[in-house]
Amino acid sequence: QVQLVESGGGSVQAGGSLTLSCLASGSISSMCMGWYRGAPGKEREMIATIATAEGRESYADSVKGRFTISQDNAKNMVYLQMNSLKPEDTAMYYCAHSPSAGGGTCVIGPRWVYYWGQGTQVTVSS
Repeated sequence: QVQLVESGGGSVQAGGSLTLSCLASGSISSMCMGWYRGAPGKEREMIATIATAEGRESYADSVKGRFTISQDNAKNMVYLQMNSLKPEDTAMYYCAHSPSAGGGTCVIGPRWVYYWGQGTQVTVSS
């Protein structure tokens, strides 16, 4: 079982930046890690994933060019650097461990996630 703990959320004005961190209870090498976000009553959506063995990243269209996912295998950490934040980025952000789809890609979709973190709130004001 993998435990995930997020940190780094907060409130920021539009155009600002935040960095989210996710600490895993064990090694994150050779697995798929990602960030999802969700609002109450809505399905969580994939924001970014990384296949840690290959370092291959994938992003939702809504955040491409603004968000960057990264990893530090030595620290069992995954990060999400968020720049040029918009009010529509306001949500609870969740770290997730998902299955690999092979070839350095990750299975995408909240129903496939193995483990979730507890979430960290990001609020962007206009």
